[in-house]
Amino acid sequence: MHETAPRRRYRSIFLSDVHLGTKGCRSDFLVDFLKRVECERLYLVGDIVDGWRLRRSWYWDADHDEAIRLVLRMARHGTEIVYIPGNHDEIFRDWLGLEVAGVRLQREAVHEAADGRRFLVIHGDEFDGVIRYAKLLAHLGDWAYDWALTLNRWFNAARRRLGYPYWSLSQWLKRQVKEAVKAIDRFEAALATEAKRRGLDGVICGHIHHAEMRTVSGVLYMNDGDWVESCTALVEHADGRFELIDWARENRLSFARAPRRAPAALPAA
Repeated sequence: MHETAPRRRYRSIFLSDVHLGTKGCRSDFLVDFLKRVECERLYLVGDIVDGWRLRRSWYWDADHDEAIRLVLRMARHGTEIVYIPGNHDEIFRDWLGLEVAGVRLQREAVHEAADGRRFLVIHGDEFDGVIRYAKLLAHLGDWAYDWALTLNRWFNAARRRLGYPYWSLSQWLKRQVKEAVKAIDRFEAALATEAKRRGLDGVICGHIHHAEMRTVSGVLYMNDGDWVESCTALVEHADGRFELIDWARENRLSFARAPRRAPAALPAA
């Protein structure tokens, strides 16, 4: 993955829904991304650690450790880091206002872009009716989602064995469900309305694992996606221009340019 590529310099980077502590977390892609970027400000927009899952079973690998180490290294080297806890890492909401190892914990933030535009930065679970009013149902949905991610891992293990790059089966399945599409539309409208109510130019959020950048109700809605299905980040350039980076897609393109490896031979029966 991009072994010799130069570092990319951004004014700000927004990451969310990493879900460290789950087998579905693509911490390997995240580590590669963090090694290739520099920024003045890093916003961790919730669900970085999956406390729900870690309470049920412990999973933590070397890439999880490396991702945390790289974030802390960025803080030591002068990057301003703001951590906005989400619903899966809500335990950190008890520590709002504290700064730990250069990482400041906040409920939300207002980010001023280089061109003067102002954006509400918030995880977004407060605007999800299922999370807010029916937590048990949310946990049941999380269990079903975990099964989809397990299927996704098996599917991609078979693709790797055949010499094909990563492709998110779970994300494709989610896009096929019409009700999920309607829920995303309602979520986007609710966040955009809140930003507009506050007199801001837009909103930056996570939560629904659906990277997007579009105008909703006259303001700019931006969702930075996730590092479970899509492996995406929202970045701000020096001139205030925003861009969604799809790290999994970039790796697929790199794979496509590289010579295809022959599939591994199956053992004799």
